Formats: sequence, C-alpha cells, structure tokens
Amino acid sequence: MVRSSPAARRTPPRRPASLDPAVADQLIGAPDPAQATQIAHSTAQAVIDGGRNGDAALTQRLLHLTESEGIELLAHVWAGSPALTLPGALWRMYAIREWIRRHPRHIADAYSRGLASTEVSQVIAGLADAPTPRDVARTADLILHGMFTGELDVALDRAAALLHVIAAGVDANAVSLAATDLDAGEALAWRADALGRTARELARCAALARAGELD
Repeated sequence: MVRSSPAARRTPPRRPASLDPAVADQLIGAPDPAQATQIAHSTAQAVIDGGRNGDAALTQRLLHLTESEGIELLAHVWAGSPALTLPGALWRMYAIREWIRRHPRHIADAYSRGLASTEVSQVIAGLADAPTPRDVARTADLILHGMFTGELDVALDRAAALLHVIAAGVDANAVSLAATDLDAGEALAWRADALGRTARELARCAALARAGELD
C-alpha cells in the first residue's frame, strides 16, 4: 500500500479546494485526538456528499484528489482512522488507486497470476484474465468513481475483490521468489498478507455500508 513518510506527515497540508472551507480550515495544525477524529469523519462525509451532488466536474476533481492535493494530505487526515469507518475506508480506496496508478504493470501481472489461485467474480473485480497496465489503472478509477456515482457498498465490494486477487498473485510471486532469495520472498509474502487483510477490511466496510452503519 502507499505510505507517507514521517517527514511528509509533519508538513502542513495544502487546503483541498473541493472540501467545504469551514472543514478545510481545521486541517491546519496538530489537533488533539478527539478533534482529529471529528475532522476525519467530517471531511470523509464532505467528500462523499460532494461527489454525489451531480456536479460532474467536482466528481472528477475528487477522483483525482491525490494528483491535485497529494497522497500525503489524505494520509494526514484519514490514515489514522480505524479500518471499519468511512474515513478509514476512503483512505484505503484512495491509497489503492494511487498504488495502482504508480505500479500498473506489476499489479496487472499479479492480478493475472492471482486468478489462477483464487476464486472471485471477474465481473465484481472488473478485469479480464490478462489485463494490461492501462486496464488496471482504468479499473481503479472506475471503482473509486463508483463511490460517487453508484452505491458505496458496491464500490467497496469491487475494491475488495480486486485486492483479493492481487494479494493472491503477490503471494504466488513470493513463493517463487523465496526459492532463490528467502528474505525477499518473505518480504513479498508480508506484503501479500497486508493486501489480503485490507481486502477483508474493505469487504466488511461494504457490509456496514449496506446496513447503513459505515460512518
């Protein structure tokens, strides 16, 4: 997953133009834990509400928020939120998209390999057997876009399915790599485990969203 450095987290974030100014003003500085939680939830809801207001231009700006504002800003606001919350789910969705956007070729390979060792609906995951790097980048965009134009639970389910297959492919690559480089293989296996855990968290978030309990 995409992670920000400690130095990046200490840098005061730029104000996101797409968020309500009253909310964005709270992002400056180092709030106490209770205030940080309130900011995380209010900004997450602002992003979801903004994407659903029918303004196509705003939806596009929200989709490309990491490019315009930087992944560090989102990490500053949401990365500390529990996994089974709206800000925690949004952080994982944006981080996954950014990771895929930066490494589409490796992820396309992992997805193809993962399909051979796991069962998941390709309709849900949204990719064919042998996707190109462009295919996986486009799918990541479509899944995130679905959070604003479709049902939140469906978008979360699709992200979970996609990540489940990728995790299986990374794990298969880890087994192959361990035959010649045990340390590197173990490091890759750790990454596969982390990806699988995130996939399970997103699936649980989808269930909470269907029940109207993801906040």
